[in-house]
Amino acid sequence: MGRFFAFALLVATIALSGCGSKFKTYHGPEVTRVVVFKHSRRLYLMHEQTPLKVYRFRLGFAPEGHKQVEGDGRTPEGEYLIDRRNPNSDFHLSIGISYPNANDVEVARRLGRPPGGDIFIHGTPRPFIGQGDWTWGCIAVSNEEIEEIYAMVRDGTPISIYP
Repeated sequence: MGRFFAFALLVATIALSGCGSKFKTYHGPEVTRVVVFKHSRRLYLMHEQTPLKVYRFRLGFAPEGHKQVEGDGRTPEGEYLIDRRNPNSDFHLSIGISYPNANDVEVARRLGRPPGGDIFIHGTPRPFIGQGDWTWGCIAVSNEEIEEIYAMVRDGTPISIYP
């Protein structure tokens, strides 16, 4: 019985050694801005004027136009900050975007609706939800990509989201 236990422990150790953590480390140049172009579905992690990484992404189910109210399926456009992170996200990992700002709140108030919130750059649920735009207004990348982004982008980093 002792040999079987030792063998099983060895096999388990070898199997687990191949499993990577979703928490990566990054020691390169600082990401000074995140730039998102909704139309071309490109997200750039920038150091000053130099792109460090470029990602393709999915948007909300109604991607045209600026987010105005909760549930409209749109992704905000404008200047925001990365303001939080969720290591326990239902979408692998996520970093938060500071939507809504004061202007967003006022527009939604005039429309008589709440502005919504909880806009993130995030990974995907398991299993993945197919092709096309599918979020409720977030920016979705692959799980491997959100691991890189999560490691590279710090809270307080400006994010510019263009149509």
